[in-house]
Amino acid sequence: MSMTSTKHPHTHLPDKQDLEAMSAFRYDLRKFLRASEELANAAGITTLQYQLLLHVRGFPDRQWATVGELAERLQAAPNGTAALVSRCESSGLVLRKVDVADRRQVQVHLTPEGEKTLLDLAAQHKAIYGAFRWVFDRDD
Repeated sequence: MSMTSTKHPHTHLPDKQDLEAMSAFRYDLRKFLRASEELANAAGITTLQYQLLLHVRGFPDRQWATVGELAERLQAAPNGTAALVSRCESSGLVLRKVDVADRRQVQVHLTPEGEKTLLDLAAQHKAIYGAFRWVFDRDD
């Protein structure tokens, strides 16, 4: 399909500056993802496990998340996310708790080991964000 097809009449072809910016972004992103993988592996977990820990603890306004919320954050299928939670639970990184207000909901919480692993890795990740400084730009 041509980029100038009638399906996207408002799409404008990128110019050289756009392509350079996109290339630089993808390069920086790939460097970050490779470094993240190396950090997680050195800590004895996978990058997906690190991301799960990050999303559990980084969920807005609370310190836990549901499997469905984690699946959305990870952009993964709920059944695959449930399996990831199970692997993290077997490794002692998270635990499941039934929500007292809605017994159909299961909350995923970090264990003390999961919290330590997350904070250690997050500190290392924060140090390598480099081109991603906007992540930490705040108006407060």
